[in-house]
Amino acid sequence: MLSGAMAQVENTPVTSGHLSGREHVFPVRVYYEDTDFTGVVYHARYLHFFERGRTEWLRTIGVSHTDLGEGRFGEELVFAIRRLAVDYKQPAKVDDILQVRTILSQFKGARWLLKQEMTRLGDGASIALGEVEVLLMNRDGVPRRVPTELLAIIEGR
Repeated sequence: MLSGAMAQVENTPVTSGHLSGREHVFPVRVYYEDTDFTGVVYHARYLHFFERGRTEWLRTIGVSHTDLGEGRFGEELVFAIRRLAVDYKQPAKVDDILQVRTILSQFKGARWLLKQEMTRLGDGASIALGEVEVLLMNRDGVPRRVPTELLAIIEGR
């Protein structure tokens, strides 16, 4: 489990969302291209929204996928999804504004567990719940523990 609060990096663009304690909040507007022929968000698009939430959480605490991939933390690192579960609660529709809430609930070694919730702005309705387990790996696919410098960023030190 995390101890300590993650600090939002100065000059992070508003488009990256914001931190509220340990939780990251990222706004997403539903476009026509996200929907099926009925105007309801196509089920696979929720995965895109959740992915953007995780990516912007990293960016907001001061880490980008470019940093990871270019070896900022000692070697080239990437994430791979190990397990993904989504519970669809109710449909989102074109022009809805959603909030993707992301929290790193635990990590051990190379495995990270992130919990996510998508809610509709306005009425606060829960649209979808997600739980994602990712592995931190090097480019050769070998799992890697969180490097000390990255751990310090995550824990807000």
